[in-house]
Amino acid sequence: MSPEAFIAMARMEGFADPVEVCREPEGFLNLHEHPFEAKALILDGEIEIGDAHECQHYRAGDMFHLQKNQPHWERYGPSGVRYLSARKD
Repeated sequence: MSPEAFIAMARMEGFADPVEVCREPEGFLNLHEHPFEAKALILDGEIEIGDAHECQHYRAGDMFHLQKNQPHWERYGPSGVRYLSARKD
């Protein structure tokens, strides 16, 4: 999916305009949650997102979706990750 198509889809689904997020190579965020729903499109690099039961690996062109207050951890690839993140309360 192109960034333009992602932005259009996010707007149609009631998300705010996305912001670009960049995370450092080999970084890690411990278990946490966000007070908003998030949908993201990976632009470059890779990210692994997991919880107590499973984890998913995402690369450029993939999308991920996190529900509001969904506990998860994040691990970034050897070149970090860059993604567009759209949020909704």
